[in-house]
Amino acid sequence: MKSNIINNIVVALKGYAMGAANVIPGVSGGTIALLTGIFNELIDALNAIMTVSTWKLLLKGDFKGFWNAIHGTFLLWLAIGVIVSVFSLAKLMDYVLDHHPVQTWAFFFGLIIVSSVFMLSDIKGWKGTDVLWLVFGVALGAFICLLSPTETTSAMWFIAVCGAIAICTMILPGISGSFILVLLGKYEYIMEAVSELNIPVLLVFAIGCVIGIAAFSKFLHWLIGKYEKQTLLVLIGFTLGALVKVWPWADKAANEAANVLNGQPVEALHIGGAVLWALISAGSVLAIELFSRWK
Repeated sequence: MKSNIINNIVVALKGYAMGAANVIPGVSGGTIALLTGIFNELIDALNAIMTVSTWKLLLKGDFKGFWNAIHGTFLLWLAIGVIVSVFSLAKLMDYVLDHHPVQTWAFFFGLIIVSSVFMLSDIKGWKGTDVLWLVFGVALGAFICLLSPTETTSAMWFIAVCGAIAICTMILPGISGSFILVLLGKYEYIMEAVSELNIPVLLVFAIGCVIGIAAFSKFLHWLIGKYEKQTLLVLIGFTLGALVKVWPWADKAANEAANVLNGQPVEALHIGGAVLWALISAGSVLAIELFSRWK
């Protein structure tokens, strides 16, 4: 019994780390799952939930068989960790983006660069076609970012679409779901909804997440199994190409508003702070990656 409790707490802590990663643009919850050794079980659980034979167990009244088939205890404790993490960190993210946008985006910039380098270093047996897949991802990411408007609609249908897309990327190693929300122009909007407990927005976003994972889990199970290298190369390339959106001084209006809010000169660039936080984030990823490889 004691061993089970400890195992459940460990799973919850891994879920907390995944939730924290998904709150921060540039870090993938899927990467955290991969590094902590729960990625395969997570994909198997999601795949089981989307399997008809699994639900037949529930219809027959075999709740225990259904629960075991979907890795219910694992998913429950993982979800607890993720939910606690998201709600505990949302207010912090809301504050730093309002008051210190340059330093915050510099932190994210460093995270993305170093995380991408490590993901690329894990890919073995490079070929000419692999480079083309990476370049395609970079071009696609940059193209979408340069086309994407600064403001997007806050209509409920679009919030549901954001949820559907973000949840799919949140479980993929190499690409951040919250970063996708940045690209869609809804990261700060969703973080504000979480911190203020805006139930209608969160409910619609959650519905989109359910629809997205239902439509994507089977495809992901097949895609990773059959074209893992090509998929990861495109995703990593997409993340690198999208760095144009995370450049600390990209949003001049937000930076000027923060300077006014903090009583600083409007033209303040905060270069020193940006470099410092970029180095801190890069060092953090480096330390975590080296520790995980040592373990």
